[in-house]
Amino acid sequence: MKGRHHRAVLAALAAGSVVVAPLAHASDDVAAPSPAEDVKRPAAKPALDRSGKKRVGVASVYAHRFVGRKMADGTRMSADRDNAASRTLPLGTEARVTNLKTGQSAKVTIQDRGPYAKGRIVDLSPATADQLGITGKEGVAKVEVKPIALPPPDHDAQR
Repeated sequence: MKGRHHRAVLAALAAGSVVVAPLAHASDDVAAPSPAEDVKRPAAKPALDRSGKKRVGVASVYAHRFVGRKMADGTRMSADRDNAASRTLPLGTEARVTNLKTGQSAKVTIQDRGPYAKGRIVDLSPATADQLGITGKEGVAKVEVKPIALPPPDHDAQR
């Protein structure tokens, strides 16, 4: 039956006729949207976190291919400085990052956006990663990020 109906619709379209499509019947294979399709996806640009609360998650090391590229604050990424990237901390935030496995910590300045890999909360320059005992072999470590100083609220809007 579907084949004949399809041919009739095509013939009517070719003749320039107006076609009214039939309503779907309960027996037709029309699936209702599943609850999973109704779930909202996370925001592409999360809100800035000015709470000053510490966060625990995974830190990763900037790849060397990013050295010299402009960061979100307009400066160039340097492998031997304390620059770091966060998706939620305001640019210009100074924070203490502590490797929870080794206890080593370092002060960083948030100058870029990222990381964009699931579960990661901060990208670190190679020099900072070295201070924390994150080796190139591992590349990631569980860390605590505690903001020390937040820039004024209008600081990030000026960029």
